[in-house]
Amino acid sequence: MRGGENGNVQVNVKPHPRFPAIFEVTLEDGAQRLATKNLSPGRNVYGERLIRFEGFEYRVWDAFRSKLAAAILKDLRTVPIKPRHRVLYLGAASGTTASHVSDIVGGDGHVYCVEFAARALRELVNNVCAYRVNMVPILEDARFPEKYAVFISGKVDDIYCDIAQPEQAKILADNADLFLKDGGWIMLAVKAQSIDVTKEPSEIYEREIRVLENRGFRIEEVVHLEPYDKAHAMIVAQK
Repeated sequence: MRGGENGNVQVNVKPHPRFPAIFEVTLEDGAQRLATKNLSPGRNVYGERLIRFEGFEYRVWDAFRSKLAAAILKDLRTVPIKPRHRVLYLGAASGTTASHVSDIVGGDGHVYCVEFAARALRELVNNVCAYRVNMVPILEDARFPEKYAVFISGKVDDIYCDIAQPEQAKILADNADLFLKDGGWIMLAVKAQSIDVTKEPSEIYEREIRVLENRGFRIEEVVHLEPYDKAHAMIVAQK
């Protein structure tokens, strides 16, 4: 393995075999992690480790803090988010996963970050968006996409949805009607307990899948996120 930080830390970084702009890192102890190339070198977002390797800086991507990373490690076959893409991110919170999406789409891409909680949005703005030219923070409720349509020019390539709302699939589909291009993709992180704590997670996943199918989506795959996130699944679908 080649030298990393300061030339004396034995780490190795290589491109992910399936997904552009996502990387695999081997740490000093042999542990395998995901990473993205840091669009804002020298700054981390949530305490993640920064690694220098062959002239570039990478951010180690914590799968216990990010459902997208968890889904990839659970052998997700399709990650539609790619360099230069325009992404609508519903439920961006303080920016943990959204910042990695920002790394993936790069300087020629764009991430529209919708977040309802003012405190989380302040953290997103002050700690993340202020240092990344490709992110637009939007303080709005994802249930009412018409309220922020003015901030999104044209159609987006992908919608990533991670919201704690009872009607997650419906909210995503409503946003897709307004913003998603023909043939665009969606990723829905289903939080079963946010929808109905009285039902089994598998029943909730099936219900959300039916909602998406009834709204014209073709389900590509469904990945359960345990042990990284309990009672969560990632649904990937195309319009």
